Amino acid sequence: MENFSFSLLNPDSEIPYHLLLLADETKEAIDQYIFKSDIYLLHNGIENIAVMALCKISETELEIKNVAVTESYRSKGIGSILMNKAKEIAKKGHYKTLTVGTSDTGFQQIRFYKKNGFIKTGIRKDFFTENYPLPIYENGLQMRDMVLLTHHLAE
Repeated sequence: MENFSFSLLNPDSEIPYHLLLLADETKEAIDQYIFKSDIYLLHNGIENIAVMALCKISETELEIKNVAVTESYRSKGIGSILMNKAKEIAKKGHYKTLTVGTSDTGFQQIRFYKKNGFIKTGIRKDFFTENYPLPIYENGLQMRDMVLLTHHLAE
């Protein structure tokens, strides 16, 4: 197993859009949340291989706004490493819940979050049709609704 390390991006550092765009469609969409988020990078000693943006929603809720892994590191457990790190950060911050939203057409992502202890808690109807200027397709289907998933943190 490779030796990975996490770092919190300094607010003065350049935003790693090349990684964030692996999980979001446009820079404009990313800009809606990124300046209110903490950005974590996962390094393999040579390069940044993954990114995660976490945003405080309330005193009790932390939301995963973006999580992405470079293609060559996918299906190797990196996403679960990121989820464990998000849970650790949320617990240290005394949050009660960690939430994430993904497209209703993101079947693989929904399975991934459920595998990592998240449960489906809601739907944001027409999120993708109202917040993106052009239709977005995934798995041959137009993205419309956002599925909300929550992980309740143990005390």
